[in-house]
Amino acid sequence: MSRPVTLFTGQWADLPLAAMAEKAASFGYDGLELACWGDHFEVHKADDAYCTSRRDILRSHKLECHAISNHLVGQAVCDLIDHRHKAIIPEYVWGDGDPEGVRRRAADEMKATARAAARLGVEVVNGFTGSSIWHMLALFPPTSRNDVNAGFDDFAQRWGPILDVFKEVGVRFALEVHPSEIAYDIYTAERALEAIGHHEAFGFNYDPSHLIWQGMDPAKFIDRFPDRIFHVHMKDAGVSLDGISGILGSHLAFGDAKRGWDFRSLGHGDVDFESVIRALNRIGYDGPLSVEWEDCGMEREHGARESCAFVRGIDFQPSDIAFDAAFGD
Repeated sequence: MSRPVTLFTGQWADLPLAAMAEKAASFGYDGLELACWGDHFEVHKADDAYCTSRRDILRSHKLECHAISNHLVGQAVCDLIDHRHKAIIPEYVWGDGDPEGVRRRAADEMKATARAAARLGVEVVNGFTGSSIWHMLALFPPTSRNDVNAGFDDFAQRWGPILDVFKEVGVRFALEVHPSEIAYDIYTAERALEAIGHHEAFGFNYDPSHLIWQGMDPAKFIDRFPDRIFHVHMKDAGVSLDGISGILGSHLAFGDAKRGWDFRSLGHGDVDFESVIRALNRIGYDGPLSVEWEDCGMEREHGARESCAFVRGIDFQPSDIAFDAAFGD
């Protein structure tokens, strides 16, 4: 059986869920990965009746939900909080804007997200963690090992109690390895796992688009963490370094033609998705392939339709027989 193809609603939060579900069904998707912003899945409302109402909307369009995503609040758990966070988190999490208060309320909201996911009947929450040391990436001014260690310790102290709640309710948290998070590549993902004591509720929302522009082979991430791939985002990115542009983006907005890389609709970038599918087959991943559509140069409904067809065309199951079995005696 092929893996379900779903659409992440984070880039569609301007639409009410009912309208989004109707569109996704018409595009050919099997389900939605619900974002915890807009009206798609509101954690503070998620009692039994509310969760039933969300499922009813999806079922009316023959759609499933395998995961929800609370990237924006998760970002605030470990971050150095500033004015930018006010725009991405609920007012009740922002409160008076005191940074430590924001981080504590964000942690409480992530615990509530785990409980809400359990009521909805999904087993994975995707998201971000934030990082207290991302701003130290360049290692200048001189950054000691103690500085870096303190960042991973901060992550473990803040996320450990959150992950205990996830474990308690039978839900797993899948970090999307991404710049500005405690884990943004293979080595920092390993370090994050070590810091959290390889907590059984902590794993990854695999997204190759954030790896390809950093110069990594995205399939190698899957091979490195075979038991920690809890969910998969299908998303592409293209690198366009021309001797002038830089890999760090030059503080240019997404979509600016001068950037050294940008997100692309599926099949229009540099990710080798065949190698990704083969790697997923090697680890026995049978969960959803969730399209996260981002491309500033393409109309989104065209991109969503095309991406659904692309994923169905590239996904394949491993063989259950050796191709040369018929040659034997």
